[in-house]
Amino acid sequence: MKKPMRAALAAGAILALAACGSGSPSGDSGGADGSADGTLTKVTVGVIPIVDTAPIWLGDQEGFFADEGLDLDIQTASGGAAIIPGVQSGSYDFAFSNLVSLMVANDKGLDMKVVANGNSTTGTDHDFSAVVVSKDSKIKSPKDLAGQKVSVNNLSNIGDTTIKSVVEKDGGDPDSINFVEVGFPDAPAALDNGVVDAAWILDPFLTQAVDDGARVISNNFTDFDPQLDISAYFTSQSAIDKNPELAAKFQRAMDKSLEFSEQNPDKVRDIVGTYTKIDAETRKELILPKFRVEMNRDAAQKLGDSAVKYGTLSKAPNLDELLP
Repeated sequence: MKKPMRAALAAGAILALAACGSGSPSGDSGGADGSADGTLTKVTVGVIPIVDTAPIWLGDQEGFFADEGLDLDIQTASGGAAIIPGVQSGSYDFAFSNLVSLMVANDKGLDMKVVANGNSTTGTDHDFSAVVVSKDSKIKSPKDLAGQKVSVNNLSNIGDTTIKSVVEKDGGDPDSINFVEVGFPDAPAALDNGVVDAAWILDPFLTQAVDDGARVISNNFTDFDPQLDISAYFTSQSAIDKNPELAAKFQRAMDKSLEFSEQNPDKVRDIVGTYTKIDAETRKELILPKFRVEMNRDAAQKLGDSAVKYGTLSKAPNLDELLP
């Protein structure tokens, strides 16, 4: 990709957040007791329109949810700040969010429960998540991020938690990092303009930044733990208690979707083009996450413990309550 494509790529991603998906919560059209046509159960799912959520879109297209008797109403939101309250209020039957956001929600007294895995780090140095610096930066390794201004999309979440851990592991002072909030689409420009010294970026913006000369300092997810699960599909425990059969159907369909996506990367790239504005050329270059069914409990515990250590959580998460 060339540098002039950056503005179009960022604009396309922003449009994707606003332009994809609409509809009514399940309760407005038959709800969890049945859809309007009387054959499939309508299920409303809140997701972020990013590469990470490709399996649910692909699974819907392949008929895995219909096979379980579910009629998906996939609705998009800009992030977990809107999604988690939507599940709590019943606007969504299920939703997608990163694990730290779910840990924070339960730390605040909610009862979120993971139903299925979302996506995981590749476990390699060719990952979809990285901290990058400009090509002439004096920052050479994670420990050099100490005392620097580093962008993350949200403070006190999975980005700064993993970065702090990686910096400390490399011998740097994690408490001296000055984290600032910058959205992923804007992070490459913030780095180019010297607004930040380093930027945490996910694909497709990571590939763009590296193509433009940025250097990877850390693949923070992989460096934190090569088995780290990043996100999950979830609902509330009270919703599961009310309708355990619905949760089981969704889980089975989602598991099939994850397995199919992992085995069919080309179809993943194609489906991403149906719910985002990412063009075909860019989709070919995307570094895809790993999609797997089983969640790594040890890595999740490590993530929760780090979130406590760095002040994001008040106490260690109860993984028996959070994970399947």
